[in-house]
Amino acid sequence: MRGSAAVPAATRARTGGAVLAFALCVAAVALCATTPRPGVAQPLPDELVEVQTLLQQGNAARAAERLEAFLGKNPKDARGRFLRGVILTEQKRTPEAIGTFTALTEDFPELPEPYNNLAVLFAAQGELDRARVMLELAVRANPGFATAHENLGDIYARLAAEAYDRALQLDRANAPVQGKLALIRELFSADPRVQRPPTPRAEPPRPSAMPGAAPSRPGTAPARGT
Repeated sequence: MRGSAAVPAATRARTGGAVLAFALCVAAVALCATTPRPGVAQPLPDELVEVQTLLQQGNAARAAERLEAFLGKNPKDARGRFLRGVILTEQKRTPEAIGTFTALTEDFPELPEPYNNLAVLFAAQGELDRARVMLELAVRANPGFATAHENLGDIYARLAAEAYDRALQLDRANAPVQGKLALIRELFSADPRVQRPPTPRAEPPRPSAMPGAAPSRPGTAPARGT
């Protein structure tokens, strides 16, 4: 599974002999913005630019410190809250990361990126059905979110691999199933992302707008970004 924009965190999972790489949508780069003018992105606050830079440098502890200072003044800012989930993921605090991204999906259901990151976390725990549901919600929120479509394809492939494995356990002489499972293994063994560990991409913040984004809600930051 692939993330959008910068990728400072990733996990791997193995199912049915097929290895897949999973990466998060991260930092305040790709999270679609919502502003008083639909589809118009707001610049990323300097404080969050600093947090993102610290994350890309591998300094999650310092990033968390700076982020909490920002959220103390802007507790409902979606981009800051999203970065909190990213940092928690970096720190291997998975339950807290899941809680953070889940809260974002409840408060901002129109944003696809929190669903995507939840899917990554669920998939890493082997909860493929929950991951599938999250990705389906992501593409429903934004049909143009290519990352979620790709990740959904990866989940379907893993589910297929599990089903083929179960079929072979019941009938090891089933040549067609053996061939299908071999194809899935070959598909992911050819993916360069499973040949080397994912590395952070030091890309500058580029807030992006989602066509038809809803007006910002009272009490929230005017823009929401990844």
